[in-house]
Amino acid sequence: MKIEKNKVVALSYELEVEGKTVDKAGEDKPLDYIHGTGMLLPRFEQEVDGKEPGDSFEFTLDAGEGYGEYNPKYKFDIPKESFAGEDGAIREDLLQVGFIIPMVNSSGQVVQGRVAAIGEQTVTMDFNHPMAGKTLHFTGKVISVRDATGKELEQGLHGEFLPEEECSCGCGHHHSDCGCHSEEGCHHGEGHKDGECCHHGEGHEDGECCHHGEGHQGGCCHHHE
Repeated sequence: MKIEKNKVVALSYELEVEGKTVDKAGEDKPLDYIHGTGMLLPRFEQEVDGKEPGDSFEFTLDAGEGYGEYNPKYKFDIPKESFAGEDGAIREDLLQVGFIIPMVNSSGQVVQGRVAAIGEQTVTMDFNHPMAGKTLHFTGKVISVRDATGKELEQGLHGEFLPEEECSCGCGHHHSDCGCHSEEGCHHGEGHKDGECCHHGEGHEDGECCHHGEGHQGGCCHHHE
C-alpha cells in the first residue's frame, strides 16, 4: 500500500540540523500520522508521498520549506506577574531558560513561548519556532501504511482534531501525552507526539499578535494554566 491522503503512515526518521541530530524516531517508536491532514510539514509529506513500506527517504529543507526565517520581532519581554498562579505567586518552577510555556494572547489564542532569559522584573519570551531559520536534513524509512478509520479521520490519530481546550497547550493532546513544558520534552521526548506538539504550532505568527497587542506590558500575553 502506497502513502496517499488519509492513510495512516508510520515512519522512522532522523532530523539533523547543523551537523547534529536533534530529533529522531526509531522503528520501535515510529512517527505515525494521517497523511494529507496537515500534521507534518507540506514538503515533508511531498517527499514521502507515494512511497511504500520498506522504502527509504532522504531530503533537505531550507528555512522557507521548514519553519520559516527567525524573526527578532517575536522575541520580547513580558512582566513577571504575567506568570503568577491563582494564588498570585510567580510560578518560578516554570521560569527556566529553555522551557516552553503555553500562554494566552489578547485574542484568547493559546501560543507557545520559549523562555529565553529571566530578569528581575521581566521574562524574555521567544515566540519563534525552535527550528526557525534552520536547514533541516531528514533521513528515514517507511515502516507501515494502512487506511485510517472513520474515527481517526474525525478525531485524529492521537486526538489532535479534538477541541484544543482538552489540552491547555493547544496541541490536541493531554499534557501526559505531549510534555510541552520544555524544549527538550518537545524535541527529544518519548515518542513522536512530543515533536508534533511543538513542530506544528503557529507560535511564530501568534507571537506578532502578542508583540503588537495593545498594552502587552499590562498582560497582552499571560500564562495559560
